[in-house]
Amino acid sequence: MGKELAEVGTVKIADDVVARIAALAALEVDGVSAMAGNYTSDVLEKVGRKNLNKGAKVALAASEVKVDLALMMAYGYNIPATCQQVQTRVQTAIENMTGLQVTDVNVRIAGITMPKS
Repeated sequence: MGKELAEVGTVKIADDVVARIAALAALEVDGVSAMAGNYTSDVLEKVGRKNLNKGAKVALAASEVKVDLALMMAYGYNIPATCQQVQTRVQTAIENMTGLQVTDVNVRIAGITMPKS
């Protein structure tokens, strides 16, 4: 005799919210230095993450989402391995936070950032 949950209303999640989740998850992976078209992650820490989702695009259909990311990679990291970590981290973050099913996480490497001397 479990307690049944009554539906109170609907929940809608804006595309920008899902894109921001994807971008934040991608930036957590070692080797990802920034979202393409944005400041480096160091600058983002200082000025806030206002335009963070410029390098992340999402397409929502029903309860499914497709994610396209454009990333800047740090020099010296294995690109295929890092991209696989990004895909897993982004999928997990979106599914855990939103309940949406992620069907695709497409990653485009837009450039390589060199270490500061």
